Amino acid sequence: VRLTESGGGLAQAGGSLRLSCVASGHTVASYALAWFRQAPGKEREFVASTDWSGGSKYFADSVRGRFAISRDTGKNTLYLQMNTLKAEDTAVYYCAAGRSPVVTLEYGMDYWGKGIRVTVSS
Repeated sequence: VRLTESGGGLAQAGGSLRLSCVASGHTVASYALAWFRQAPGKEREFVASTDWSGGSKYFADSVRGRFAISRDTGKNTLYLQMNTLKAEDTAVYYCAAGRSPVVTLEYGMDYWGKGIRVTVSS
């Protein structure tokens, strides 16, 4: 499974961005999908995830209420809608896929994208 992120870039504080992650090589319909991020000088952290059906969604406290996660199984694509962006959202965002029931931790993920940079200016 190859995961490719897009949609990152520069945004102003209070603005919005939408990240996409397209899976290729194999369908991820049965996989949990997640977003993680790594800010400069910090460890990678969980952002949001959805189970294989899209019916269960999980968010880090820092983004709950501002970010939304969704998946389009037919397009093999995962999305992250980021609203009310803050400077502290600046990071490299990674898409991940996994079959483990653990969907909020890195060890539950089997495949990773290369990441895409998001910079929020204050």
